[in-house]
Amino acid sequence: MPWITKDSATTRIERRDEPYLSEALVAEIRDKYLPRYERKAGALLPALHLVQHEYGWVPHQAMVEVAKLLDLAPADVIDTASFYEEYWLKPKGKHVVAVCRSIACEFCGQPEITDAVREHLGVDVGETTEDGEFTIIELECLGSCGTAPVMLVDHDLHENVKPGQVGEILNKAKASAGH
Repeated sequence: MPWITKDSATTRIERRDEPYLSEALVAEIRDKYLPRYERKAGALLPALHLVQHEYGWVPHQAMVEVAKLLDLAPADVIDTASFYEEYWLKPKGKHVVAVCRSIACEFCGQPEITDAVREHLGVDVGETTEDGEFTIIELECLGSCGTAPVMLVDHDLHENVKPGQVGEILNKAKASAGH
């Protein structure tokens, strides 16, 4: 299989004047995390988590700022953040819809569930609706094989999901607290 390449040499990183690493975040990394590790690089994952907790995702500019703070190459920070699925490298919706794609869920109808979510929201897996309400992702396993197919909407697990239930599940999520 050939390598799929992308021309990153001309990629422009969106920047803002205000740094993502505020004085408070820098102080927390410096005072809480750096003392725990023999080398500054050890604080990389906690630093990325702090940024994500603060902004809901990890902007490229923030990764460059973290690299500078921890004396790392920006490429190493970007490689690390892009390796772990838990880091969001682009903004996500208020609600994350995670459809399990394990073999059990696939066998029990996961493709139809994913299609129903796509159709209801009008976006594909990995995308966010224009109104910023929903982001669709697929996960390898949600650990509920006995009740497959399953989907996780925010922190609510929905088991034995049928395609016809997807719209109601998503509408309830949108109407939930804060909306």
